[in-house]
Amino acid sequence: MDLEEAFQVVGEFGPYQKRAVAVLVLTQVYMACQSMLIVLVGSTPEYRIDQQDGVPSSQQELIQRVTFTEDIDSIVTEWFLIKHQAYKVSLAGSLFFAGLLIGNVVFGPLSDRIGRRPVYLTGLFFEVIFGYLTAVAPSYEVFAVSRLLVGLMNGGIGLVCFVLTQEYVGKSYWAMTGTLTSMSFAIGIALFGALGYFIRPWRNLATVANSSGVLFFLMSVSLPESPRWLYSQGQTERAEEVLRYMALRNGRAANNLMLQRVGSAKGGSRNNRAGVLQLVIHPVLRLRTMVLMYVWYACSLVYYGLTLGASETSGSRYLNVAMYGLVELPAYPLCMYFINKDWAGRRKSMASFLCLAGSACLCTMFIPENSGETGTSVHVVTSFALVGKLMVSAAFNIAYVYTSELYPTVVRNAGLGVCSMSCRVGGILAPFVPSMRAVHTSMPFTVFCLSGLSAGCLGLLLPETLNGPSAETLEELSSHSRVQKNKQQKNNRKQQELQ
Repeated sequence: MDLEEAFQVVGEFGPYQKRAVAVLVLTQVYMACQSMLIVLVGSTPEYRIDQQDGVPSSQQELIQRVTFTEDIDSIVTEWFLIKHQAYKVSLAGSLFFAGLLIGNVVFGPLSDRIGRRPVYLTGLFFEVIFGYLTAVAPSYEVFAVSRLLVGLMNGGIGLVCFVLTQEYVGKSYWAMTGTLTSMSFAIGIALFGALGYFIRPWRNLATVANSSGVLFFLMSVSLPESPRWLYSQGQTERAEEVLRYMALRNGRAANNLMLQRVGSAKGGSRNNRAGVLQLVIHPVLRLRTMVLMYVWYACSLVYYGLTLGASETSGSRYLNVAMYGLVELPAYPLCMYFINKDWAGRRKSMASFLCLAGSACLCTMFIPENSGETGTSVHVVTSFALVGKLMVSAAFNIAYVYTSELYPTVVRNAGLGVCSMSCRVGGILAPFVPSMRAVHTSMPFTVFCLSGLSAGCLGLLLPETLNGPSAETLEELSSHSRVQKNKQQKNNRKQQELQ
């Protein structure tokens, strides 16, 4: 039997898989805390500078004259990251996302080569170690390096964790487990906001937020290797052992479970290496890759830009962070509803959500700056920003599903890897966008607006994949494209005849 038949025998989503997926999904809470850490530990409180003897000419003079008027303990107050040193806060956030980019590039192919489980456990272990280094950093330089290393591990295990939640279960449950992963990340952002409210000293907050990783690591040690990966590598007997173990824990009999024998996947490795080149050479894949790279970049820029800017929005920074996490939750059932409707589908849903996110950011620019004490305009701007976050979260979730369907099986990993790299570039730039308020208060939302609208319009160039057969090879992809063109030509001729 093949793998899908085997999962029917074992149980596509039995009690054991539910527990294993729960561990991986809950790990996203820890990963969200690490991703959002700089939002609170890098908070800049209000301050004043004593100007009685003229403008401070050096950093030492500035430190002697500055007085923080807000009771906040952060890296800004400890290392006086204000004025000409303020860029270091955004730099630390960008270094984390640079680490994510490197982690995707290094750990993704590594997990295809040596296995999901060892890469996931090793990455999680070292992320916890480097997370504690962040909490005890004696200087900004050590803090910045630790954020880069945490990001490296976070990016390394992020995709592996997502893949494992799908490879442990039957194919019919992939959309559900992927959505649960995204929802758990959003809940993690909200919980981090609540944690920051109760734990104010930044070193204590970093320590407590990181300590949950120890628990999740211990819970993950007992997880098995992915049976799908084992089977793809030709390790059929080991794949059968894992499947029989799952069946036993699910209360099912699978003593006679026998998988089809396949050879070693060395040839597949060569195809994967050539896959990235095919994304450039193949005319259909080239257009799709260029569009998808920009869509992923825009989703990441708007998503993380709005989230990281939560602490700079007026009002309680802790409540803002929590709200920017909780507002995502309605996005996932919303997008799952639309993408399965014939009149919406993947393409129109993703493009519409991106355009709506850009439009929400556009609306904030027409709100006059608050000149009174009621703060009404501040609440309106925050509301539009939250709507933008809701819409871009839905678009981001659709992008994951849509991208995997647009690429044939033989180059799917390569396509997702390239799009993920583009996504991290948006994440690297995102921490600097909220600081553009120094130029003009509407500048960050202008960037988010243009990114969302342009990505939404470009997304319409992609084909619809709803209810269509997924291509396995490049030859099938070309034939699908010809079929779609013929259908389009027939429809055009019919419309001309009717006219």
